[in-house]
Amino acid sequence: MENERSTDRLARYIMYLAVAAAICAFCWYFRSAIVYILLAAVISLMGRPIKTILGKIRIKGKSAPDWLLAIVTLVLIMAAFIGIVTQIIPVISSIVQNVALNMQVADSSSSGLTEFISKLNLWIISTFPNVDPTFTIQDWLVDFLKKTFDLSSVTSVVGSVASAIGSIGIALFSIIFIGFFFLRDEHLFSNIIAALVPERLEKRATQAIDSIEHLLSRYFVGLVIEVLGVATINFLGLLFIAKLGFSASIGIAFITGILNVIPYLGPWIGAAIGTILGVVLKYSSAAATGTELHLLVVIAVLVAIFLFTQLVDNFVFQPFIYSTSIKSTPLEIFIVILMAGHIGGAIGMLVAIPVYTVVRVIAMEFFYDVKAVRRLIPDRGDSLGEEVQEAPDELAP
Repeated sequence: MENERSTDRLARYIMYLAVAAAICAFCWYFRSAIVYILLAAVISLMGRPIKTILGKIRIKGKSAPDWLLAIVTLVLIMAAFIGIVTQIIPVISSIVQNVALNMQVADSSSSGLTEFISKLNLWIISTFPNVDPTFTIQDWLVDFLKKTFDLSSVTSVVGSVASAIGSIGIALFSIIFIGFFFLRDEHLFSNIIAALVPERLEKRATQAIDSIEHLLSRYFVGLVIEVLGVATINFLGLLFIAKLGFSASIGIAFITGILNVIPYLGPWIGAAIGTILGVVLKYSSAAATGTELHLLVVIAVLVAIFLFTQLVDNFVFQPFIYSTSIKSTPLEIFIVILMAGHIGGAIGMLVAIPVYTVVRVIAMEFFYDVKAVRRLIPDRGDSLGEEVQEAPDELAP
């Protein structure tokens, strides 16, 4: 009898592995469509609060139908995205060109910046024997900026990605089309999942999907608020304290805000790039007007601005996003991001929090009888963002 039970158990595990392998193969084969669905889901989660606000507007006591609210929400999101791209990218391009021009003419001036760069070049050549003796930090920086922010290279990258997964027009249409239905019917995704799971698990699956959508919606909205908050603080500091000018300030602030999306590593990269760009722009303009400032003073002011912004982000924005939106502690987030960065690099760090949120909700909904889950997530109802009844000790057979 015991041998039969062992055999049945082994057969069941093999069946589970076969089903999992089939699902993975299916997802890999239709990965383009799955990417479209995931991006549409992200857009719908971000647009859900907008749709809720629009739904409160009543004309003659009646609100607009769901399909119209979904269309208006998508139009607003697309208008905001197009506005940012068309207004900010040209500013960034002009900053890069200005920096490249200033770095190229730096050798012809006698400023403290030139002396500092010359000493830095000599130190690099003497410290690293493998470096070419003709190496200059200004040439390297110019090449780096051109390769990083050159619109033609960005276009080629986008074109290669688009050719790999299909026409970019089809991709955009698919994402918008799917996002429209996700926005129009907020329970569409949960209904699809409920149709795929066994009937005895349907209620739990529906609760899990609703909790995941609720938490991820708040997370993505909070992430947008964080990007705008970081960019706004840096913009005000660069404009009124560092006095870099409107175009330079908004361009550098936008770069730092976007890079801040990468957890832990992104803010440091943004601060380094912002400091380099700010030093070159500020020092060259000051030297041109005859009011040349000390290089260390300029660096100190820029570093102080970015450091202050990072402190505000760490103690105000991130606790609001992580603790309030996805109900996770900073230690959890740090460990998850650390592991995701080791596995998938920057991409892994970007998707770590949404994936962890999904896994966390599933563990609370289906495996709360496991001791480790109960210990790691003691307050189940608060973690789900809603009052959830205590799950039974075991799943029904």
